[in-house]
Amino acid sequence: MTLDGWIQIALFCAVVLALVKPLGLYMTRVFTGVPTPLSPVLGPVERGLYRLAGIDADHEQSWLGYGLAMLAFHALGFVLLYAVLRLQAVLPLNPMDQAAVAPDLAFNTAASFVTNTNWQNYGGESTLSYLSQILGLTHQNFLSAATGIALAVALIRGFARASARTVGSFWVDLTRCTLYLLLPLCAALTLFYVAQGMPQTLAPSVAATTLEGAQQTIAVGPVASQVAIKMLGTNGGGFFNANAAHPFENPTALANVVQMVTIFALGAGLTNVFGRMVGDERQGWAILAAMMLLFVAGTAVTYWAEAAGSPVLNGLGLTGGNLEGKEVRFGIPASALFAVVTTAASCGAVNAMHDSFTALGGLVPMLNMQLGEIIVGGVGAGLYGMLVFVVVAIFVAGLVGGRTPGYLGKKIEAREGKMAMLAVLCLPLMMLGLTALATVLPAAPAAPANAGPHGFSEILYAFTSAAANNGSAFGGLTGNTLFYNVTLALGMLVGRFFVILPALAIAGSLAAKKRVPASAGTFPTDGGLFVGLLVGVILIVGGLTFFPSLALGPVVEHLAGAAGQTFATGG
Repeated sequence: MTLDGWIQIALFCAVVLALVKPLGLYMTRVFTGVPTPLSPVLGPVERGLYRLAGIDADHEQSWLGYGLAMLAFHALGFVLLYAVLRLQAVLPLNPMDQAAVAPDLAFNTAASFVTNTNWQNYGGESTLSYLSQILGLTHQNFLSAATGIALAVALIRGFARASARTVGSFWVDLTRCTLYLLLPLCAALTLFYVAQGMPQTLAPSVAATTLEGAQQTIAVGPVASQVAIKMLGTNGGGFFNANAAHPFENPTALANVVQMVTIFALGAGLTNVFGRMVGDERQGWAILAAMMLLFVAGTAVTYWAEAAGSPVLNGLGLTGGNLEGKEVRFGIPASALFAVVTTAASCGAVNAMHDSFTALGGLVPMLNMQLGEIIVGGVGAGLYGMLVFVVVAIFVAGLVGGRTPGYLGKKIEAREGKMAMLAVLCLPLMMLGLTALATVLPAAPAAPANAGPHGFSEILYAFTSAAANNGSAFGGLTGNTLFYNVTLALGMLVGRFFVILPALAIAGSLAAKKRVPASAGTFPTDGGLFVGLLVGVILIVGGLTFFPSLALGPVVEHLAGAAGQTFATGG
């Protein structure tokens, strides 16, 4: 580890924290209907969209109506994306004559982008047409990200309101998020990325002659616009197979830093939205403190593990850190930081191959996802995931202290506790249950590229990434098979919607409750004690649930490597 590396990490944290309040203020104005500087231009567009769709902007929905509208919207989005992928061979904007996507791969990809996972069992430049990239993937990148933010705002309203039957309008929240937040920021980011050297064109691939005289085809396309939303919306799907390690998706050190900052920016800013809407910004800072504490700890472990290098090679006297699978232009610090950022948020973009990380370096990104992607998390998803853990932590504190659990003047009762546990437990069911199937069914074990514990880690990482709606991968797994396309899609759908619906139910239940004034017995939720309790509950739940599986994978791989043991390449 070097001082320069720690300075990079410290500067990243400082920039993210500096953006929290201005983004929080702006988003609060957007979702409370207060005019913004963009309102004179975008206000008429917003009202026109409502008239076109027949939406009454003043009509709010119950939590169930909000949830059903969300499900119907994404069901239609799934069908549209699947159709575009299956028909791309006969649709326009296909200069490279890409064939139709296979049915099981199209199913997996549609589930992936509708759920904001962006798991990719294909190489984008060799599989998809420009129309599929634009109308299919980039389109869903906006809408799935906007949905996550809208649902977080609905849950915030549940905490902020009293004796209310509604949590807002899904259609209004979705429209405002897309129109006032995502589109303007992505337009500015696209121009910045083009200036940094990213392609943004509908022209076909470029033919080039190398110095040796060989012919090479260089893929280009509408890259910058997709990168802008994939990072800001924590989608993560790459235009190119190598994702953010590709020089056209991540051309400069400055572009690399901006991409990392945009992954965290909106998720961190939403904690300030929470504080503002519930009337106490300290509550938002307490939640962000818990997130950042987990993030800094994970970054320190990953950076240390990668800087220390492979214990097998160290035992042979070959030191200098682990640069395998990393871009030399980014080095170990920026690669380790990017890996933690992209898995602490549900982004999944990568600028280094996680499969080539050391055992402990790869453990942290996996654990980030297994905790529920609540360390800042996906846009919106991270906040509502963390608030679910807040409900659990408050319930535990009430049981330990012998008092009625309460948070922000709302009693946390059995209904909220049950919904919170349903949201928490559906993730390990998919992550561990599907991993178990993949390790025992005859059709699945040939997929990992490595034998031994690392091969197991490749399978575990895949289903963890899918259920956590992250999308990154240990690249050694061959995922484009019928078994993995179907099971990974199932994990993505359950991991997204079986968390959303209980969170909405909690929002509806809390919104209907009366606010109870604070008393001498009220547990303070804006200080260090609460932050410690929240972090402790997250780690205990994650540790008890996932440690046995991690022990079979990265932990035993590290111990075996320290003993000088290696494993043969798998099938």
